[in-house]
Amino acid sequence: MRLILLGAPGAGKGTQAEYLSKRFSIPHISTGDILRENVKNETELGKKAKEYMDKGLLVPDEIVIEIVKDRISKEDCKNGFLLDGFPRTIAQAEALDKVLQELGQKIDKVLNIEVPDEKILERMSGRRICKNCGASFHVIYRPPQKEGVCDVCGGELYQREDDKEETVKKRLEVYHAQTQPLIDYYKEKGLLVVAYGQEEIADTTKEVLKALGIE
Repeated sequence: MRLILLGAPGAGKGTQAEYLSKRFSIPHISTGDILRENVKNETELGKKAKEYMDKGLLVPDEIVIEIVKDRISKEDCKNGFLLDGFPRTIAQAEALDKVLQELGQKIDKVLNIEVPDEKILERMSGRRICKNCGASFHVIYRPPQKEGVCDVCGGELYQREDDKEETVKKRLEVYHAQTQPLIDYYKEKGLLVVAYGQEEIADTTKEVLKALGIE
């Protein structure tokens, strides 16, 4: 199975990707991870990408496409893969189509995990992390026994910058503006399926399997 996974930050995409990767024995390919891996291993593509990353610039599409192509050509992708974080734009989606054509492959389904913005806002802005041991809490869903204090080690709990309400709102705005054209693109191709994110992880997994036509 060859899948593309879409979903806003905080929609629970990572957890579902992990499950699907194990269930179908296919690699979960996160573009962020493979970019960092290429940079760390100082591959030719990694060196090119690093020049941009060091300047705080976005890595150009042609380099990202080459890195993705290199990754999906590997032996462990023979029976399929799960792409997460790529494509992000129509241009990238079209380039991916070309690459897959060259490899004699095609995307089976594009899974969009949908969660209302207000739910994501509640999930992310309620998160609190321990400064000392990194344990994670939530003011509503997993409150610490004592406010502001970690149950595990007694360390101080804090809210990460990217979990602050204004930041989350901004990230959601950017995500929707960027991803809506992509959703429309795959809908037109008849590849888009939608799973509605639930409170419980297991319930979201059921929705995901239903969307993929696997009960």
